Amino acid sequence: MVYLLWILVVGLVDNPFVAKGPGDVAEYLITGDDAAQHRSEVMEQLMVTLRDAAIGFTAGMLAAILLAGAIVLSRGVESTVMPVAMILRAVPLIALAPVIRLIFGRGISTVAVMSGIVVLFPALVGIVFGLRSSSKQMHDVVQVYGGSERDVLFKVSFPSALPSLFAAIRISVPGAITGALIAEWLATGKGIGYAVVSAAGQSKNNEVWALVIVVTLVSLLLYTLAQVLETFVLARYGKDAGRA
Repeated sequence: MVYLLWILVVGLVDNPFVAKGPGDVAEYLITGDDAAQHRSEVMEQLMVTLRDAAIGFTAGMLAAILLAGAIVLSRGVESTVMPVAMILRAVPLIALAPVIRLIFGRGISTVAVMSGIVVLFPALVGIVFGLRSSSKQMHDVVQVYGGSERDVLFKVSFPSALPSLFAAIRISVPGAITGALIAEWLATGKGIGYAVVSAAGQSKNNEVWALVIVVTLVSLLLYTLAQVLETFVLARYGKDAGRA
């Protein structure tokens, strides 16, 4: 699918200087005289981007899980958190970047905030939906035996929300990479996000396409791994686990 889309884009642009095809990228990364050096440089940038994406993913998902639990326990928290989350989602990250950079600097904290913002809202909405979709009868059972609202949350709501949690994870994996690329471009000056902008400014179009294709393929691979993990976990711990 990626390959066909790639060919289509190259055909539509119809500009060999700007639009590079699979053969051009293969030469840049595999068959060319300097391919080994190019691969090393691309992998170095990719490792930085994956580290940044992991930081943003972890920050955004942890915040989403904690806030979702608090929202389910308290309507007051929901009325406070959701408008703020919606504002962060609605305002373009490019517009927020100068403020974030001013507050947190150009280091890991900025990456965590900027990439985490991309992850937070869709994950939060999905997890809250999952927590609230748990069986009311199971809530009553826990409370009849003296359980608190917190017991209901941990023993009923979170297990029932596993499908929604993994759906949020699948959405957040490519989202975290996108957030990392934006943070690298606008704040840190490292990783693929900055390398693409730098190469484009110098008309190094083979490098631009190689970087974009590599990060796209890695995003698809990570998304697939998240799907595999989801299938495994739900088969063992989901509500239908053990059923023939």
